[in-house]
Amino acid sequence: MKEVVKKVKLVDPIDVSTVNIVRDHYFRDAYIIDLPLDSTPDHVWQEIFEKEWKSTRHLWDRKLFVIGDKLRLVTSPYDIEDKLDWVKSVMVQVNKSVDDYVKELESQAVQAKEQWKAKASEEEKVTIEGIRETLRKRFGSL
Repeated sequence: MKEVVKKVKLVDPIDVSTVNIVRDHYFRDAYIIDLPLDSTPDHVWQEIFEKEWKSTRHLWDRKLFVIGDKLRLVTSPYDIEDKLDWVKSVMVQVNKSVDDYVKELESQAVQAKEQWKAKASEEEKVTIEGIRETLRKRFGSL
């Protein structure tokens, strides 16, 4: 059974009055911003997400975490528009990678099915030939 991975998006539009924004107690001048997602991501989506955001070159001034159905951005308030654009671009890339992952799973499933059919067909030929050989022995060449 293949695993279905769903895309996850930021809620659009976001009700900014309900977005949780608090000062981070561990990093000076940093804030925690919880952006709502349209669903809680599964573990495959989260794994792809971790690889994608950590592969960007912006790790020094921002961090992203999935917390249930929220995307937590920890950053300074400086250049916040650029950082929000970055979050959106990370989400786009993650969902593109999810599409690629699903296509690869489907391709592997098709290959496995074709291999199974070929093997079953070969086994069927061997079985039929075995039956023919038994018939020859029992009844002679007909």
